[in-house]
Amino acid sequence: MAKKPEKDKKPAAEEKKPAAEAGSGEEKKPAAEAGGAESAHAIIINIQFIKDLSFEAPTAPGIFSLMQESQPDINVNINVNANPLQDNVFEVALEFQAECKVKEQIAFIFELEYVGVFTINVPDEHLQPVLLIECPRLLFPFARNILAEISRDGGFPSLMLGPVDFAAMFQAKLKELEKAQPGGGEAVAAPSS
Repeated sequence: MAKKPEKDKKPAAEEKKPAAEAGSGEEKKPAAEAGGAESAHAIIINIQFIKDLSFEAPTAPGIFSLMQESQPDINVNINVNANPLQDNVFEVALEFQAECKVKEQIAFIFELEYVGVFTINVPDEHLQPVLLIECPRLLFPFARNILAEISRDGGFPSLMLGPVDFAAMFQAKLKELEKAQPGGGEAVAAPSS
């Protein structure tokens, strides 16, 4: 009895494999390779690293007992900068400044500059959005992890940042530039579309 089901299962499995390979396997591979090749070459991360890191807890250890009585107030500012290094190679920096206060006393001050060097192969009209939206999006999880670990290692609860909308930050920056340049708003808005 055991031999018959094994014989039935083997030919069925053998029949399904060639059909899957011939049908969906071959069709999906070229599409995935073509799409993957385009996106893989559009943005290349050459290296990423901590350029600057500072953590200060000026009122420790007294601040820890104060934190037991009152909730901390944490303010985090994020900035994105991009600088050209050579043809199609750019340095993109995520800058974080975090300040934690408890009852108007500084618990900690945290500064991080996390940088990636990217090779970007996109048309010029897409360069600015890629540098200021997509590249920071790729760097953010690593910087977020550093912020969480350093704040925890400093004796405080982990500073876990939520997702950041870099596209909204980019749009806000464009609006600021439009307001700052009377009559030049059209030229600034053109690269974003």
